[in-house]
Amino acid sequence: KENSNQSRLADFLLLGFSEYPEQQPLLFGLFLSMHLTTLLGNILIILAIGSDQHLHTPMYFFLANLSFIDTCFTCTIIPKVLVNIHTQRHTISHTGCLVQMYFFMALALLDDFLLAVMAYDRYVAICLPLHYTAIMCPQRCLLLVATSFFCSNLLAFSLTSMMAQFSFCASHTIPHFFCDVTPLLKLACSDTHTFQFMMFAEAALSGVVPLTCVLVSYAHIMHTILRIRSAGGKHKIFSTCGSHLTVISLFYGTVFLVYFQPSSSYSADTGMVASIVYTMVTPMLNPFIYSLRNKDMKRALWKLFNLGKYCTE
Repeated sequence: KENSNQSRLADFLLLGFSEYPEQQPLLFGLFLSMHLTTLLGNILIILAIGSDQHLHTPMYFFLANLSFIDTCFTCTIIPKVLVNIHTQRHTISHTGCLVQMYFFMALALLDDFLLAVMAYDRYVAICLPLHYTAIMCPQRCLLLVATSFFCSNLLAFSLTSMMAQFSFCASHTIPHFFCDVTPLLKLACSDTHTFQFMMFAEAALSGVVPLTCVLVSYAHIMHTILRIRSAGGKHKIFSTCGSHLTVISLFYGTVFLVYFQPSSSYSADTGMVASIVYTMVTPMLNPFIYSLRNKDMKRALWKLFNLGKYCTE
């Protein structure tokens, strides 16, 4: 029992990118620049939406929440990666690993639920415009965000509490740059069948259900677009939804690649590449995707920098 407790509480070793020592300075500079760009971009989105009365609508309320989640999400992963690369000390405590795993899962799930909520918002705005104000009232918007927050934290807590009971009697070396579920699961010497069942059940609940909501919403939106004769009207709807669809494609593409497969077929290299995309690249690109093709966001950003002359032109 004492050996089991020691095994459970021993530090983990995050291998990360240690196999490429000659590339460590380049990786440090790359990840640091991506982290700072992500923070700056998402904080600017939040400030622009908060400072412009014209953007105090449900769509931008959800976008501000998404930017806040992406900011927290990247802060859960990248600072530890940068410290490991800089100090060449790749250890993380058992508790620290579980805490990182919890926040990673909770924020990733919250991102997932919020993307579905944003798809529903676009469906109501485009397909039920006369009822939009009544359906997407402030109270309902807050309820949707609060429900997403509650569900994501509940699912993340249930898996983390189960993982905390496992013993890791083999190697404590994680071939990853953060404490992700799948590589941790491969190190456990406890019986993981119940955990894997729960993980796939939660993946169905938190992945398939929101994705179905997204697909159904956009099926109705496409049906509405096809009934519009005006080319200008179609272009306006496509420009509104295009950014959201791009973010959804990036998010679900990488998530399905890593998590919707048996743990026995998990590849560390593939998992790390896909993880870089959704932990670093996607949160960094989201502000650009949502602002560059959105005139209202660009106007708000220019106003934020006191360039009002541009806004009137």
